[in-house]
Amino acid sequence: MMGGGSWATAIAKMLLEKNERIWWYLRREDRIKDFQRTGHNPAYLTSVCFDTKRINFDTDINNIVSACQTLIFVTPSPYLKGHLSRLHLRLRDKFIVTAIKGIVPDENLVCSDYFNQMYNVPEANLAVLGGPSHAEEVALNRLTYLTIGCCDRDKAKLFADMISSKYVKAKTSSDVIGIEYASVLKNVYAIAAGICHGLKYGDNFQAVLMSNAVQEMDRFLNTVHPIERNITESVYTGDLLVTGYSNFSRNRVFGTMIGQGYSVKSAQLEMEMIAEGYFAAKCMKDINRHLHVNMPILDAVYNILYERISPTIEIKLLSETFR
Repeated sequence: MMGGGSWATAIAKMLLEKNERIWWYLRREDRIKDFQRTGHNPAYLTSVCFDTKRINFDTDINNIVSACQTLIFVTPSPYLKGHLSRLHLRLRDKFIVTAIKGIVPDENLVCSDYFNQMYNVPEANLAVLGGPSHAEEVALNRLTYLTIGCCDRDKAKLFADMISSKYVKAKTSSDVIGIEYASVLKNVYAIAAGICHGLKYGDNFQAVLMSNAVQEMDRFLNTVHPIERNITESVYTGDLLVTGYSNFSRNRVFGTMIGQGYSVKSAQLEMEMIAEGYFAAKCMKDINRHLHVNMPILDAVYNILYERISPTIEIKLLSETFR
């Protein structure tokens, strides 16, 4: 397990339902000591109790990589390169699962492409974990449906079995790139939903926004990775809906603050967790400059966050493109 946030903690909880032991990379020694002393993550999902005797904690990423064959990366995408810069071992022989719903900045690559291009990890050893899944609900044992994308369906099935339980249902898919880009875009669209909420747009408009977001996502996925897929499946539309509507969504909360008049900097300072959609909006805008997909919602969010266009003006213009 690579990462110490809420989603990493929820995945660790899922894994320990059926696996005797896990290895967990946490950057800070003081966090590890507090975790071992209290039996729970001291910063995230503090209600989830762990038997820490079943967890091998380490602040050295090399020790974790050396000990484990399956590596689950759950760090925020802007910090991934920093963690990997400490790594002195090769990754190509490991099975890597990315549960990072973001894009690696500068390279503008989804995480599976980043591991493939920068660390020579073959596609058969790369998987993505997606689906509508708030960590807070996993902590409460609420029924959750996940999808594991991997071109090697046998490996995907093994990992799906590893995280399945009475409250987690996991299925497999071969659409790695589609799942990753959908998980990135839904964060951008959740910011848009939050901005509209902050501006006092009602449920009627939110429904139109979300339906247009599904269409926009579908257009992009069919351009960047044109395969036969059903955009209404839970890993695409379901993840979009839960992120766009739920109060657990940090991206929606961030957007709501922007709609209420907060500056980007002040909203970021007030939030305790990273809103991946902020970084994703710029990365996706850069990517789409080469693809030229019609993406008015992405453009609107980018203009508000990075061009400092008034949310009131930008959403009014966006609303005129909807039908």
